[in-house]
Amino acid sequence: MPPVPRPAAPNSAVPAAVDVHQHLWPEPLLDRLRARSRPPYLRGWTLHTAAEAPYDVRAADHDVAGRVAADRAAGTGLACVSLSAPLGVESLPRSEADELLAAWHDGAAALPGHFAAWASVADVDPDLEDLAARLAPRPGGSVGGVVGGFVGVQLPATSLGLPQGWDRLGDVLAVAAAADRPVLVHPGPVAASPADAPGWWAPVVDYTAQLHAAWWAWHAAGVRARHPGLRVVLAAAAGLAPLHHERHAARGGDPAPVDPDLFVDTSSYGPRALDAVVRALGVDTLVLGSDRPYAEPLAHLLGEAATHAVRVVNPRRLLGPHAPGAAAEAVPDPDPDPRHHRPQEGPS
Repeated sequence: MPPVPRPAAPNSAVPAAVDVHQHLWPEPLLDRLRARSRPPYLRGWTLHTAAEAPYDVRAADHDVAGRVAADRAAGTGLACVSLSAPLGVESLPRSEADELLAAWHDGAAALPGHFAAWASVADVDPDLEDLAARLAPRPGGSVGGVVGGFVGVQLPATSLGLPQGWDRLGDVLAVAAAADRPVLVHPGPVAASPADAPGWWAPVVDYTAQLHAAWWAWHAAGVRARHPGLRVVLAAAAGLAPLHHERHAARGGDPAPVDPDLFVDTSSYGPRALDAVVRALGVDTLVLGSDRPYAEPLAHLLGEAATHAVRVVNPRRLLGPHAPGAAAEAVPDPDPDPRHHRPQEGPS
């Protein structure tokens, strides 16, 4: 009598998630920030910026091994890290900006293969040749986990809050498009904080307003017509700007179809807000971005298919054909119980 086939063991591995929005400060950048006497600078682990209150950075948040372990526990196989644009590095006088940008790029390129890095440029007279070199394919393997160079370029939302801003940085967009690399729009420095403002004021009020303005400036400037192949992602669901498209149409705006190459990430939002974003844009342009170490990556959203799209499929489409190969690896499912792969309910 032939043996009865035994059921296969359940597969406890899932495709690795791609987190397109994290921050990790490498040693060269920390050294240069500690050597400065004007904002932005570090005294020990206390960060001083031009307008926000001093912030006590947790050293453990920038420990490379600890970050990799935390990511793997969350099912993340690739973390795309960027220079923290609220520092205001891009808008410093050119000599100061160049020094800090070089420290960022050198340190980011030396990170292990779990990480990919976003390049950054000075806001005034950006070095387009240097950016093109950083985004160009690099023969002979990866640098800092990025096959072919840096994964894309980050721009501060403060530089893009008016239609003229997108026009002014059109050459930077053209370099990214020519390299087939995306652009990350991230909150920039705040102009000033109210007296006695709580620590959450800038992230909740200023940062979201910057992203909201950058989203609408993109549409007002007609950027897509000039850069038809460019992929762009705005952090923090673009400050929930997509939820205002009904008001835009009601006040005289031209209804436009969803732009499949204009993405938003999930950072700092939960099921209620992201469900509304999906209703406005569909699920295909929503990508996992955690803003780690300041928030945790989204684990589940609207069922297994949507979760897979947001954590795996959509980020790889954003990053494009030059995406780091590490993102294709499977990692242990941090929660193998299928009952838990369901939409979250209630506040995050």
